[in-house]
Amino acid sequence: MRQASVTRTTKETEISVSLDLDGTGKGDIDTGIGFFDHMLDQLSRHGMIDLTVRAKGDLHIDMHHTVEDTGIALGQAIAEALGDMAGITRYADVLLPMDETLTRAAIDVSGRPFLVFKVNIPKAKIGDFDTELVEEFFRAITMNAGITLHVENLYGTNSHHIVESSFKALARALRQALEIDPRRAGAVPSTKGQLGG
Repeated sequence: MRQASVTRTTKETEISVSLDLDGTGKGDIDTGIGFFDHMLDQLSRHGMIDLTVRAKGDLHIDMHHTVEDTGIALGQAIAEALGDMAGITRYADVLLPMDETLTRAAIDVSGRPFLVFKVNIPKAKIGDFDTELVEEFFRAITMNAGITLHVENLYGTNSHHIVESSFKALARALRQALEIDPRRAGAVPSTKGQLGG
């Protein structure tokens, strides 16, 4: 059972995340940030991850702490649910179109965190959401899940589409990389015999 629950409490936020990596894509998200909830729902739906997120943060200041800390907790939950990563496919990549936008994501579930984020978002805000927080979220989830992730927007003009295609590309790449490969017979996909560390 590749499931995990993480609770993270600081003076700035209270975050709880529960997930099932072998779910059906059922999301139950409430962070107090509508657009961010929508993006996390995309991650759940297209990643086939059952995901419950509850976040209370200092939104009277701004959205930064809530978005980043949610990424931290979500990354920690993914890492916990993966355990020793035995049997996973490990690598995946996807090209994700959304209307005029095309975004690429490539992932290595390696236990070694690294993010390359080449996504230019034309607008500083989508509604009241600060678009600079998209990279902060991707960095937080990457560093705490222990994955190498490259995300690049190849082209696009609509900020909503660029951001949403980035989340969907991450979701689809995660779905493929985290799937159990029956040909591995439960072996760790590395010549070292282990991932990370």
